[in-house]
Amino acid sequence: MMTVEELVAKAKADGASDIHLICGLPPKYRKDGQLQDMDTAIMTPDDCFAVARFLAGNEKEYKFLEDTGELDAAETYADNRCRIHIFKQQGVPSVALRLLRDEIPNVNNLGLPPEVPKLINLHKGIVLVTGETGSGKSTTLAALLDSINHTQRAHIVTLEDPVEYIYKPDLCAINQREVGKDTQSFAMGLRATLREDPNVILIGEMRDRDTIETAITAAETGHLVFGTLHTGSAADSIDRMVQVFPADAQTQIRLQLSMTLQAVLTQQLIPKKNGGRVLACEFMIVTDAIRNMIRAGNTPQIANAVATSSGIGGQSMDQALVRLVRSGTITKDMAIHYAHDAEYIKKNAL
Repeated sequence: MMTVEELVAKAKADGASDIHLICGLPPKYRKDGQLQDMDTAIMTPDDCFAVARFLAGNEKEYKFLEDTGELDAAETYADNRCRIHIFKQQGVPSVALRLLRDEIPNVNNLGLPPEVPKLINLHKGIVLVTGETGSGKSTTLAALLDSINHTQRAHIVTLEDPVEYIYKPDLCAINQREVGKDTQSFAMGLRATLREDPNVILIGEMRDRDTIETAITAAETGHLVFGTLHTGSAADSIDRMVQVFPADAQTQIRLQLSMTLQAVLTQQLIPKKNGGRVLACEFMIVTDAIRNMIRAGNTPQIANAVATSSGIGGQSMDQALVRLVRSGTITKDMAIHYAHDAEYIKKNAL
């Protein structure tokens, strides 16, 4: 079979985003959201074990994979940094490998809503970038942080699992901590970060109560916190953060969240008419009215507030999809497939 270097080089040349190596199947990659075969050779169990051992990097990490059944890592192959996840299935390792961009892109070149790059001017609070796996959350966050790096004199601390993009410090001092290597967990690393004199904190994933609670505390004490969630809208993001707490604590969390949340950007990558994919975003800027909705638990009303916020730079996902149809970038059927409200697309995407 092809070597890892050869697989990454081919995927990069063909514009693929991910590589999948599975026993009994040929190597596959994901291009424009669809899986395609990379080679005709079928991967044997010996192939899979050999690749897993190579990607693990050393015996300690390979033993961790053997003991736990999964391993996360990041490394550079064929001059392309990659995020690696190795996992066992039916006793044999499989690999999901994500190709990262060679360089951190300029935040103004990603197709984001015009007000998003201005988020770097916030001095405190929580900014969430949400969406499904593979929707470009890491790239957007890296671009925002790198913009801060080139324009402000600040201390940035990131907590990632694993470290993906490597920043080259410019005006900023930057510390990138990897969960499992530099700290035991997001929650523990975040608590320690508050003693590290940061201005900006990136949390790779706000996945549990301790992490969310500490992130809110960090925002309350004057830090700008960027984080991610696997949610499909701003309203879902708020509910997800609140619902990890017991019922008797949720009123207090809603109050704290209403005072600290600054913006939520939700992303989808949509197949274009003529190949490739384009970014579609919902963007919620937290206004006084939305803060009241968060406090009162009226999250179903937030969607309408976002849809009527174009005057300050906000937009709903369905509004973004309609614009892409009207510009000829995506088909109406594709917009309906990815819409929250299909009837809205049918009526407005003319």
